[in-house]
Amino acid sequence: MTRHTLLVGLCLLALAIALTGLRAPALAAPLLQMTPFPTPTPGPDGRIIYIVQDGDTLLRISLISGVKVDEIRGLNSLTGDNIVVGQQLLLGLGGPSQTTPTAGPSPTPTPLLPTPSRVPGLGNLCVILYNDLNGDSIRQQEEPSIPGGAISVNNRSGSVTETVPSEAGVDPHCFTDLPEGEYTISVAIPEGYNPTTITSYILRLNAGDETYIDFGAQANSETVAEAPIPTGSGRSPLLGVIGGLFLLAGVGVAVFAVRLMRGK
Repeated sequence: MTRHTLLVGLCLLALAIALTGLRAPALAAPLLQMTPFPTPTPGPDGRIIYIVQDGDTLLRISLISGVKVDEIRGLNSLTGDNIVVGQQLLLGLGGPSQTTPTAGPSPTPTPLLPTPSRVPGLGNLCVILYNDLNGDSIRQQEEPSIPGGAISVNNRSGSVTETVPSEAGVDPHCFTDLPEGEYTISVAIPEGYNPTTITSYILRLNAGDETYIDFGAQANSETVAEAPIPTGSGRSPLLGVIGGLFLLAGVGVAVFAVRLMRGK
């Protein structure tokens, strides 16, 4: 092989290689790789916090987190785009992180203590049937009690049933040491009187109470008409005065007649 032939072969080989390179497709440039975004976990208070990494910008954080730049600024009170490595950025609010509670010891139930039974107390009840002289249904101190009537006190259980007569000039009759409860108090009005108040009353008596109840009645017209007229000497005071005047007049006439006779 001559030197000329060798050169021609090398030229043909170079040409073939060049043609082959023109037919081969161009290789695509490698894609830009984003730094993996560590998905923040909401804290116990529900806040999603991102820690700024080296090379981070607000735009990069927005692209990898899906939160808009303006929203990141608003959540963190930022007026610009300046951030520093290690800075905590609030990206939003989510539910608190799920924690698996650890079972603790079972509480020991407190034994139920017996409730002590309530001991019923006692109270006093004082009742009077009074003569309502002025008919105002309110007892005044000078209005006395009425004789001939009756006062009754009964409770619902039937353990207390008591009736006493009403007497003239007696203070209210007191029923003492009555067991607490609901009582019906009533009075019987004697003949010749008309009631000026109710004649029956239902009362709740509590322990320690001392309750006073007044029932009034007033004498009717027949009783007033039958009232005895006060007796005296049988002489009217007016007649005595008139008689005295006549006596003085007689003495005056006698004196005048004597003087008249002397004058003659």
